[in-house]
Amino acid sequence: MSKSIQEIQEEIIDEFSMFDDWMQRYEYMIELGKSLPLIDEKYKIEENLIKGCQSKVWVHAELNGEKLEFTADSDAIITKGIVAILIRAFSGHHPSDILEADTQFIDEIGLKEHLSPTRANGLVSMIKQLKMYAIAYQTQLK
Repeated sequence: MSKSIQEIQEEIIDEFSMFDDWMQRYEYMIELGKSLPLIDEKYKIEENLIKGCQSKVWVHAELNGEKLEFTADSDAIITKGIVAILIRAFSGHHPSDILEADTQFIDEIGLKEHLSPTRANGLVSMIKQLKMYAIAYQTQLK
């Protein structure tokens, strides 16, 4: 049985709570970015770019049965770590579960307050885009 979005978010909160300071958390985010399921080069196109991000972030979504699978990449290592966290939380779930999920875990790990304003805006844009994909694919499932 696969884990719920909530369970994955709680795991992420637990992992981040193991680090004492933000330098360690940034290093961990960079590590997460390296483990990101990489987007196929053919999807690194303008329409897959997240609007509102300072760095380039591409996200591709594909329906696999009734589950939405995300792949992504970024040209910035911290941003790649951020998108890796989001994809870990939301990829492999039904579009309706993605839409219903909250993103409170982002606040609980303290991410927003430790990002520059432009990165924080980018984070919000990434979440919006993942939810937009979920809306688009949910209509296909009905």
